[in-house]
Amino acid sequence: MSIEHPYASGELDREIVLSRVIDAPRDLVFRAWIEPERMFAWFGPNGFRCDVVEQCEARVGAIWRFTMTAPGGQVWSSRMRFLEIVPGKRLVYDHGADLDDDPARFRMTITFDEQSDGKTVLTLRQFHPSKDRRDTVIGFGAVELGYQTLAKLAEYVARG
Repeated sequence: MSIEHPYASGELDREIVLSRVIDAPRDLVFRAWIEPERMFAWFGPNGFRCDVVEQCEARVGAIWRFTMTAPGGQVWSSRMRFLEIVPGKRLVYDHGADLDDDPARFRMTITFDEQSDGKTVLTLRQFHPSKDRRDTVIGFGAVELGYQTLAKLAEYVARG
C-alpha cells in the first residue's frame, strides 16, 4: 500500500502532528528510535509493553514486527517498515497491524532537531490513509496516547 505525503497532495486533514522537547542530545534520542533494544524498552503509551516478534538492523526496507499489550491484556500485532533513515535527523516508516495489506496503516515521519542547549525537538507527523481514519484514531485517544509515548521516551533517555 502506498501513501502519498500530505504536502504533495494538499490533504493535511489526514495528518496528526505531535512535538516535544526532549532533554537529551539528538543522537541519543535518534538511537532510542532505531536500536531495537532501546526502542522496545520504552515504546507505547503508559502501561503498555512491547514484545519483539521479528527485528533486524534498522535500514531502508527493514521490517520490525512486534506486539503491543495493553494493561488489560489486549494484544495488537504491529509492523513497521522503514522507508527513509537520515542518521540523527529524520526517520520515515509505515506503521500498522502486522498484515500485508492493512487498510489502516499510516506513514510516520519523525524529525530530530538539536537545540543549542543540547536538547532535541522531536516532531512526529502521522499521515493516515483518509480523513475518516485520522478522525477515528483521534477519537480513541491517539493524541493523548502519543504524548504518553513521548513522555516515556523522555524518561528513558534521561536515564542514559
